[in-house]
Order: sequence, then structure tokens, then C-alpha cells
Amino acid sequence: MKLFLNFIILLIIGLVLLSSSCKEPYEDVFEVPGDNSKEYVVMLSLDGFKYNYSKDNTLEAFDEIKSRGVSSRLQPSFPTKTFPNHYSIATGLYPDNHGIVNNTFWDPTREVIYKISDRSKVTDGYFYGGEPIWVTAEKQGVKSASYFWVGSEAEIDGIQPSIWKVYDHDFPYYQRADSVIAWLKLPESKRPHLITWYVDQPDSYGHKYGPNSNEIKDKLQELDQLLAYFIAEAKKLDIYKDINFIITADHGMGEISDTKYVNLKDYIKSEWGVHLNGGNPVYNVWAEGSFKDSVANVLANVANINIYDKNNIPERLHYMNNDRCGDFVIVADSGWTLWNSSSAPSFGTAGTHGYDNNFTEMDAIFYAYGPSFKSAYIHPKFKNVEIYNLICNILDLKPVANDGDFNNVKDMLEE
Repeated sequence: MKLFLNFIILLIIGLVLLSSSCKEPYEDVFEVPGDNSKEYVVMLSLDGFKYNYSKDNTLEAFDEIKSRGVSSRLQPSFPTKTFPNHYSIATGLYPDNHGIVNNTFWDPTREVIYKISDRSKVTDGYFYGGEPIWVTAEKQGVKSASYFWVGSEAEIDGIQPSIWKVYDHDFPYYQRADSVIAWLKLPESKRPHLITWYVDQPDSYGHKYGPNSNEIKDKLQELDQLLAYFIAEAKKLDIYKDINFIITADHGMGEISDTKYVNLKDYIKSEWGVHLNGGNPVYNVWAEGSFKDSVANVLANVANINIYDKNNIPERLHYMNNDRCGDFVIVADSGWTLWNSSSAPSFGTAGTHGYDNNFTEMDAIFYAYGPSFKSAYIHPKFKNVEIYNLICNILDLKPVANDGDFNNVKDMLEE
């Protein structure tokens, strides 16, 4: 009897050990739901970093990341302006669907103008539709932090990142990088697993000097050094091997000159009650009811521009269904300037963006590397609304409804 009991005890112990050494069939494929405590995503946006800047210039830090991770070209959303596209990256929604339809726009519900320079509007969550990635993260227990990303200064659905900063255009770039590193050194209970941060160059130099200037080449070298510094500091962290880095941009940059322009004042009569919101080369147009046809008919016959309403705009632009878009949207052809002044322009050679997103000069960079990404992989061109789902997958977050499709970007991730 005693021998039999010993046999039963040994049998039970063996079964327990066997069960503890075996995994459920899907444990190797799927993490436990909600287990997003290991990996990190740190996403940097370099405003106006045109796709071919990194192809036409020797940029060692960018080339190193390309060899270690994923590279691609990113198609911005229309209009190819800064605020609409940063918020599209954050939400996975086209501007028509998230409501930031231009850098400046008229909101007919409140009857106010949203301007990126108006602090009272930029910090008001009313204007921001959709759910940005940091809100998705915070709702699901993942701490986030943001350094100047569009929308992060406002409470959206009553939520902001655990750490965020009031925008300061002149705050030194290296101090921004140091702050991000400091956040990654916080105790685990306070450390963000999602960080978005922003640098306003090379956009400013692209506007002032043009995308093919020597000045822009010098600025690119400065940004390459900034990126090298940031990665070098990140490598000193104990958690470096768990960090996924994304380096991207909101749009590219096209060259313009003061010899190729359309002056709207030559065509729009003052008595038509037309109001323009936006900026070269794309404007949202509001016209008094009885003069809408006049505006449409006159501008439809002007060379080097397109005027669209919600009935004739190409579906691929995903625009003009939001009330903030106005009665019409006017966009210049690539390389052309929309002017609205009684005098002719005199800026010489410069740069701008906002054009149709099929104009490839508007394409932006996309680089990524880290434990979730393949190595030395060149991914086909994709839309910036896909980045939201990409981050959700890496951090094991459940995405809200958006305009992206994870199937379009999943190939850049490790199996």
C-alpha cells in the first residue's frame, strides 16, 4: 500500500512538472492580452524632411538606421500641411475625419478661426477629433509622453499624455533629446512606453531657402548629428534593446519661385464675400451663397490651379466632407504659388508644401528599427495613416476605428 501511494505521489509530481514545462499552443504566437510592459516606441518627427533628402545627401546616422532596420517613403495626407499630417500620424485618420483640415481653418459651429499660432485654439480639445495614439495608450494602462506633438497640449476625451510640454519653438533640440532620454530613465512605474517628440527643422530652412539649396544641405547635416547623439545616448540605457525607434516627418517640400504664381485677387471680386483660410499653396474657400457659382466658374478656368467642392474632388484625397473644409478647396499645381495680394510676390526661390499628395515632392521619410522591426528591409511606399496601427501592434494596444489597415505595414515587422 505504501509503495502504491509513493507511486501516485511521484506520478502527480511528474504531471505537474510536465505541465509547467509545456506552453499552451498559442503562447509562442500571441502575448497575453494587455502584456505591453516590455517594449517601447519612441517616435521623432523632423518637420518637412523630404524623402529624397536622405538619398541625395550623405547622412551617416540615417544610413546606419537604414542598415539596421526598416526604411520607406511616406505619403502624407491631403492637404500636405504640418498640423493636419502630424495629427493624421497620431490618429490614423485623414484630416477630413479628424477635423484638423488645414493649419488655419474656419469652424462654422463655433464661428471661430483655428490658427496654429492661437494658443487658445491649439490647447482646446474641441477641435481634435479621433483618438490619438497617446490617448489609446493611456486608456489601456500604458504611460505616454510627448514633446510638442500636435494635439498633445489639449485634453482629448479628457486625457493627455502622462508627460507633455507646452510648445516652445526656440527650445534647443539637444535639450529635447536629453529630456526624452531622462524620461526613459524614470522608474518603471513612471516611465512612458510611448514617446512622441518633434523638431521643426528642416521645414523652416526648406521654406526660406528652398529644398535644393546649400543651406538645407547644411541643416540636414546638423539634424544627422542630432540623431546620432540621441541614439548614442539611448544605447547607454539598460532598456535600449527593448526600444523601437521611428524617425519620420509630416510632409516633404517643393521648390517655388516668384515667377510662377496665380494671384487670386485677379479673379475674385470683393463683392462676392469670399473668405480664404489656409496658406500657399492650398486654401479653403467660403463664399456668400449667391456667389458660390461665380467663384467656382471663374476659378475653374484658371490655369495651374484646381478648385474642388465635395462633389468633384478626387476620392483619393479623402477631403471636403468635413464642414470645416469650406465651400471649396483651391490647390495650386506643383511648383506654383497661390498668391492673394495687390502686389506681385518677390521672394525669389523658396519652398513650400500643401500640394496634392500625389506630387512626390511631398513624400516624407520613414525609418524604424528595434526589436519589433526587420533588419535592412526596404518597405514599399505607404500612407501616414498606417502608423497608428503599427504602434498599436508593437505595444499590444487595441486600436480604435481609423482609416489605416495594418495589413499594409505588417511586413516591416519581425514574425
